[in-house]
Amino acid sequence: MQHILDTFAAIGGQVLVSPEILFQKASRIRAYLFDWDGVFTDGTKLTDGTSPFSELDSMGLNLLRFGHWLRHKRDFAFTGIMTGERNPTATHLAQREHLDAVYFRIKNKGEAFAHLLEKYHLQPDEVAFVFDDVLDLPVARTCGLRLMIQRKASPMFAEYVKSRQLADYISSGEAHNVREMCELLLSVQGSFDEVVDQRSHFTDDYAEYFGLRNQRPTVFYTKEEQIVQVEL
Repeated sequence: MQHILDTFAAIGGQVLVSPEILFQKASRIRAYLFDWDGVFTDGTKLTDGTSPFSELDSMGLNLLRFGHWLRHKRDFAFTGIMTGERNPTATHLAQREHLDAVYFRIKNKGEAFAHLLEKYHLQPDEVAFVFDDVLDLPVARTCGLRLMIQRKASPMFAEYVKSRQLADYISSGEAHNVREMCELLLSVQGSFDEVVDQRSHFTDDYAEYFGLRNQRPTVFYTKEEQIVQVEL
């Protein structure tokens, strides 16, 4: 475990809990939740609401889900996006990768997180959350594993998060942050090498996972008077 943490420290990542606590938290996870702007993207957005994502991050997400599926005897983890706006690129990625849900135009993420827990029968400590900014803190205060994206432009926010113990790991601040988080989780959970071996050889296990993954629908929720499911 220490070798893994040293590897991520060498690129600038910061582990804010003990290796034992990080492992304990990671071992309980049944759901992976991601903010969009500033997590899959650098926060830049065009006037039509779109922003690009990285295929390196997409691959990391797929490897993470495959690793969970292998460890948990072919049980899929919930995987979703929660974002304050509607982003067509997020919709595209979620549908292409068959994520379970996207919560969009969500201003109160704490309210949406409570909805997610009830809807998908999850406990707070079973959710890992990748986040980057102020609107994400209601979820970071509650969920089990908190993974924060670092930016040089937000040093005081990083200090705020650290001082209030709202993150377990802070990223290196380089590009492709989702890939970094996915590789960290796979490594801490002890399955990185097996997942890469199986994916690179397109084994029967991976083919089975991929076929089943591609049958999973993506559900969309937004906030009107209350949080409701919508068709896009």
